Amino acid sequence: MQVILLKDIDKLGDRFEVVGVKNGYGRNYLIPQGLARVANKANVAAIDDIKRQEEEQEAAHRAEFEAIATQLASQTIKIGAKAGQSGKIFGSVTTVQIIAALKDQIGMEIERRKVSIPEEIKELGTYTAHVQLSREVAGTVTFEVVAE
Repeated sequence: MQVILLKDIDKLGDRFEVVGVKNGYGRNYLIPQGLARVANKANVAAIDDIKRQEEEQEAAHRAEFEAIATQLASQTIKIGAKAGQSGKIFGSVTTVQIIAALKDQIGMEIERRKVSIPEEIKELGTYTAHVQLSREVAGTVTFEVVAE
């Protein structure tokens, strides 16, 4: 069965992608949950219209996203963590902590799934995280892990 995904689904595909799934999975889960539509001519045409409108809106907001990316790159946020004598922190820094620090220190709200940390952070120091603001605009945020 061919379906058009209406949302990003892990290990299946991205939004508006046409994927093949088993009949039961499509009919009993994806379509009733509003996660997909059957990939027929009418639905494909409707999704193409929606995609075109979203691309126009994204192009209009592109300058705004680029301004946010430059603002993120120019600032360093501080994240407090409990640490031992050697500089190793108890636990690790997560994207949730980065999101909270961005909201508190800069006043920006960014979705958690748009922030990724390339490595596991287990020591005090300065690191960078990647922020995917839109499909085309990505930025980096520098953060410093300090002892509380």
